[in-house]
Amino acid sequence: MEFTVNDVRPTLEAVAARAGVSRATVSRVVNGGLNVRAAVQERVREAIAELGYVPNQAARTLVTRRTGAVAVVIAEPESRVFSDPFFAQQLRGISRALSAADTQLVLLYVEDREDYGRIGRFLGGGHVDGALMFSLHSDDPLPGIAAAADLPVVYGGRPGWEGEDSLGGDPLFVDTDNRAGARLAVRHLLDRGRHRIAHIAGPLDQTSAVDRLRGYRDELPADAPHDLVAEGDFTPAGGERAMTELLTRAPHLDAVFAASDLMATGALRTLQLHDRRVPDDVAVVGYDDLEPATWTHPPLTTVHQDVEEMGRMMATLLLTRIGAGTDDPPAPVITPPLLVIRESA
Repeated sequence: MEFTVNDVRPTLEAVAARAGVSRATVSRVVNGGLNVRAAVQERVREAIAELGYVPNQAARTLVTRRTGAVAVVIAEPESRVFSDPFFAQQLRGISRALSAADTQLVLLYVEDREDYGRIGRFLGGGHVDGALMFSLHSDDPLPGIAAAADLPVVYGGRPGWEGEDSLGGDPLFVDTDNRAGARLAVRHLLDRGRHRIAHIAGPLDQTSAVDRLRGYRDELPADAPHDLVAEGDFTPAGGERAMTELLTRAPHLDAVFAASDLMATGALRTLQLHDRRVPDDVAVVGYDDLEPATWTHPPLTTVHQDVEEMGRMMATLLLTRIGAGTDDPPAPVITPPLLVIRESA
């Protein structure tokens, strides 16, 4: 039987009558099927499908204490969120995992400091079952806000600083091995005979940028210049500014490792404006291996991280934590980096 919007909405009682069970049994099946035999569950689900029954989410929440929704909180302004392909890839992975679990995604971002109060009220209001948070900065109040709301949280990227205890317990996160990825990039440049290797760092109040800077310094030989570092902001404009600064300070540099592909594209533009040939005069390596890396001229050598898959893993970890009751609690995930060699280096 099919129902249209003009038909009477089927009720629990109608499903119970069709399946030949009690209303309470139907309710238990709808809310997880605990203490209901498999054969009875199957009969109830067939009746639900035949009648087109849709559970009332408000009533279901009262029974399960679950909202069926997850907050995705990005500690960046809207303009950055919707212009950076990194966030698009991560959101795609998150969305697909949540959709497969019949869970809604609620997107929140931070336009200015006043937004933290709004986010705190929302997270503390019982509207979501947990939160995914990424692009956090070292002084970010978001971990404390989530703790005050008593919400399960999974972070994108290693949160906080080493030795910091502000997050409480062992925070769950998904990240790539940023330090190892940076070492891969610098080792590749050294193997190509480059000796004056500069680094365009990301914002140094974010752990990914700090780890990539440490990896860069790890791999430099003792006799190489270690001060060829300029800080960017993970945007093409930031890469342009940092590259201009580096060329002013070290006009004879012969390689650049940028902590993101977007900053690397900005560096490439600046090098071209200064008549530096890539890779003949200056070799360039980025980080992320997002689609823009193949659009540049020349195409960008870069460190690959599977951003979409990392988003999927974040959502899966959170859904596991929300489910609770498991003998093997979820653990942080750190994925290995991979160097992708193209024409820029």
